[in-house]
Amino acid sequence: MSSSAKRRRDPGPSETARSFVEILQWRAAHQPERTGYIFVPDGRSEETRLSYGQLDRTARRIAAELLTVASPGDRALLFFPTGPDFLCAFLGCLYAGVISIPLFPPRANSKVTRLKSVIDDSGARLALLQQSKLGEIREFLGDSMGTSGTSFMATDGIADMASRDWQGELPDPDGVAYLQYTSGSTSAPKGVMVTHGSLIYNCSYMTECFGLSSDSVSVTWLPHFHDMGLIEGLLDPLFSGFPVVVISPSQFAQRPLIWLDAISRYRATHTTAPNFGYDLCVRKIKPEQRDELDLSTWEVACSGAEPVRSETLDRFVEYFAPCGFRRETFLPAYGLAEATLMVTGGAKGVLPIVLKVDGPAMEQSRVVQAEPGEPRARPIVGCGHAWRDLKLAIVDPSSMERCPSDGTGEIWVGGPTLAAGYWQRPDDTKETFQAYTPSGEGPFMRTGDLGFLRHGELFITGRLKDLIIIRGGNFYPQDIEWMSEKVHPALRLGRAAAFSVEDGNQERLLIAQEVERAYRHSSSEDLEMIAAMMRQAVTEEFEIEVDTVLLIQPGGVPVTSSGKVQRQACRQGFLDGTLDILWVSRLVPRTERERSAVRLSLNRRELISLRPADLRRKLITLLRRQVASVIGAAESEVLPDTPLGSLGIDSLKAGELTAELEQALEIELPSTLVWNFPTIAQMAEYIAQQIHASSRLPAEAS
Repeated sequence: MSSSAKRRRDPGPSETARSFVEILQWRAAHQPERTGYIFVPDGRSEETRLSYGQLDRTARRIAAELLTVASPGDRALLFFPTGPDFLCAFLGCLYAGVISIPLFPPRANSKVTRLKSVIDDSGARLALLQQSKLGEIREFLGDSMGTSGTSFMATDGIADMASRDWQGELPDPDGVAYLQYTSGSTSAPKGVMVTHGSLIYNCSYMTECFGLSSDSVSVTWLPHFHDMGLIEGLLDPLFSGFPVVVISPSQFAQRPLIWLDAISRYRATHTTAPNFGYDLCVRKIKPEQRDELDLSTWEVACSGAEPVRSETLDRFVEYFAPCGFRRETFLPAYGLAEATLMVTGGAKGVLPIVLKVDGPAMEQSRVVQAEPGEPRARPIVGCGHAWRDLKLAIVDPSSMERCPSDGTGEIWVGGPTLAAGYWQRPDDTKETFQAYTPSGEGPFMRTGDLGFLRHGELFITGRLKDLIIIRGGNFYPQDIEWMSEKVHPALRLGRAAAFSVEDGNQERLLIAQEVERAYRHSSSEDLEMIAAMMRQAVTEEFEIEVDTVLLIQPGGVPVTSSGKVQRQACRQGFLDGTLDILWVSRLVPRTERERSAVRLSLNRRELISLRPADLRRKLITLLRRQVASVIGAAESEVLPDTPLGSLGIDSLKAGELTAELEQALEIELPSTLVWNFPTIAQMAEYIAQQIHASSRLPAEAS
């Protein structure tokens, strides 16, 4: 960091604090009126501002109340939407020494399977939430948290005077601050134990990499229950003492413009998003909307949480250059929850490094720079270098020896940023966090990711494990397989392979599933129905889209001699065209031209004059066409009573659909529209009521 940046850094606790309790107490004592958080959920109007003094008082109040029903070391589930209540509850837990588990309030019509696995693994018997959600969540959880010793606490109903009673102790830096569940996995959930010390270190690490100071301003829409959204989005601004503008993730999915508009309006300098967030802006923000933006204050656009693609960088720079966006603003980074968050990152103001390597050589784990014009060249974006005393090693996962300089291998990380391990899982902790080379170097944390180093720059090439990364979220294939293979007796248990393939600049999820011998002569209608059931199960549980379902002939899924499914061999068989496929069910994306034509068919002025029964029928027809357009399905598949989950609609496409309906019908719709009304018939009934109840009628229709 430059000396000028060091001079600008706000004098405070950052260099000496050992926990966020100390950070917030110092800021409340010395900067009580300074605004730390600006909550603008819909991206349009401010809802709440929080100063450091307000935040400290609320955290103390919650901590005092917590200690009447819990003891330090107890675990608490945090069920909050994006907003100030989550932040205050999280910090209140830190003050009380209660180990929090950041989650998101379960949606209507969602399943409790993943949530129950987290509850069972953590042993949590305390849930914090908003007063308005108390009855709903208590009913939703049912007996998932047991019937004895369970406490539900509404943090927004705690009296102010409680803060005077809190007399807490400063946390031990080695103590567990919170548990970060990496995927909410159904089969083997793992809670990463993030300590107070590793959290402070990682925030200091990011501050140095990003060049943050008290003069910075950031904007975040990242979910707070993910490590990047929590630490980079909410905690790092508190660490460095600058304000952050907080937007709802669901609102961003509906209207990506609100993110860049907030950067423009608040003169933001820093923000972070996965690759897909930048892609979405290019696809969804119209030229006339773009031309109203001023992105000239944007200094760091960190890209992480999923593979960073050179095509995305190129398109974003080209499209938003007229607004003042510069290519050197991009700062690719790499990290994971087991390292608290960040491992490597580029330098502020330095152009991202894109290396073109020889594709065939890369398949043989060799790094060979491609010759100019080589058609098989593969561009890989560098994810920066390790800062401070963090150690990186590229290791052969079989021999545990360091790889040669021109070889790829598993990325191992060592240093004070690492989490303490997995909650109540000593064997998994030893395997992942206590790795040594044959020469005794270590301990290292094994990331499960493959890559190589070139002049200190880290390049990610793939994944050693079968972990699937879709739109910034990590998913274990065995969880997807377990959820999908039990929906119909035609599916052979233990013979499913979930994997992802790159299509254009996106990762797409595929499931190859072997069928039972008795069903191999099923009709195409029955096979498509089975594929739809698999899609629905996965979408409802994980809120991700299954792009392709491959129903495989009996004995056609590759397995080892012991019967273990070979996912990578299955993936390669799909790419090579050698799988013995019985039926393929694939979503076919529509072009923007086709989707624009569909959008024009939804006209509120025409609908408002219809009688209620005619309006519902018309809406069903139009919604079927609109949903088919958004999800890339045939209109014939979108029946009035077909659950949309069976068609593979995920949270991002749900947001797109809601935004298009809002624009066409000129009414406000909830971001949870698809989850609250999961069939076309239910959605049409609700929208019909909203159209007639709305007072915002166009003059021509009155």
